[in-house]
Amino acid sequence: MLEVRDLSGHYGPIQALRGVSLDVAAGEAVAVLGPNGAGKSSLLRAISGLVKSKGSVRYQGHQLVGRRPEWIVRQGVVHVPEGRRIFAQMTVLDNLLLGAFTCDDGVAQREHLDFVFTLFPDLAEKRSQLGAELSGGQQQMLAIGRGLMARPSLLLLDEPSLGLSPILVEQVGETIAAIRRDLGTSVLIVEQNAALAIELASRAYVMQSGRVVLSFATEDASIEQIREAYLGRRPAQPEAYVDPRPAQPGTAR
Repeated sequence: MLEVRDLSGHYGPIQALRGVSLDVAAGEAVAVLGPNGAGKSSLLRAISGLVKSKGSVRYQGHQLVGRRPEWIVRQGVVHVPEGRRIFAQMTVLDNLLLGAFTCDDGVAQREHLDFVFTLFPDLAEKRSQLGAELSGGQQQMLAIGRGLMARPSLLLLDEPSLGLSPILVEQVGETIAAIRRDLGTSVLIVEQNAALAIELASRAYVMQSGRVVLSFATEDASIEQIREAYLGRRPAQPEAYVDPRPAQPGTAR
């Protein structure tokens, strides 16, 4: 579904990504881990067209590099940014409806809204309140709900548990699992909370200094390997890329 190959990204003269390659299969959840400044958020921003980039990002056969963010959203790729970024002086309902800008069908919009309100009952109760009046956890729900209004097939989540209490972190995790189960949505999740990310994802990549330095299936996760990558005890060199998906019959890799 998503194939990233040799992706480099820049903020002016500053290079944030250095030859990143990864995959997300249909219906899969994949985590991106790493310390602050590793390039995790920049990776999501590059995929969603918010960072000038070179290399290849193919999604369902479409090349995303060089495309405008709104075009990428219309292909089914939606980015829920770090820090929630809701519209604080707009109501909960208006925030959600803004997320449905790609849908011109009023009936479909109402169906999407009903799904979000079922997933987040607190938002249904507070639909007329301003975003600024919500708690931190409710604002995160609103940010995710706004992203779901476009009915993405791939959801890019940047630090969804940031600043939340342990109880709300657990709720966010349950919500992400429900999105995958009920909608079949693929998820690429950037998280500092490695335990949450590993619980949600089937595979994970560890980034350091703009590079992927480790990739693994979460069921085979080695705490020591992850710790070394986080703390920089191993050289920050990219692994030779190996496609993690099973080879198809009659296909050479």
